[in-house]
Amino acid sequence: MATWYKEFKGSVFFRKLFLLAFVTGLILFKTLLNRNLWMNPLSDIMGGWGIWETVNGEQKLTTECIENVIMMMPFSTVVMWTFQEKTGNNWKKILWQSGKIAFIFSVSIEMLQLLLRLGTFQLSDIFYNTVGGVFGGLMYCAVMKTRKHL
Repeated sequence: MATWYKEFKGSVFFRKLFLLAFVTGLILFKTLLNRNLWMNPLSDIMGGWGIWETVNGEQKLTTECIENVIMMMPFSTVVMWTFQEKTGNNWKKILWQSGKIAFIFSVSIEMLQLLLRLGTFQLSDIFYNTVGGVFGGLMYCAVMKTRKHL
């Protein structure tokens, strides 16, 4: 415990990695660990593409797409911040890397949901998570640019 505390106190990279593990754990808890078993994980492959869904002929407001975007924003921001030496300062490269990482992470989550029958495999989740990853990269670029000017 003392060694861990010493490393946490002395290394900025270790603190960044800890924050990344924490954010990743939160996402995995929401998407995999806190789910009920589904009999047919392929029952709704397309998923919900808007904020309105029709259930038994009634229009109901759903925030699933917005939640998926918001969920990935801090993840990709922390990934870009943790590995900023590898991504550099080019905003196009940052947006490409953050979108790619969010896409791969999202596909991994969806495949685990499919294989473990925890939730449903949905293409809309992959899309919205990837969009959230790009927004997170954009947020990282904005913060770094503002920080540079201050």
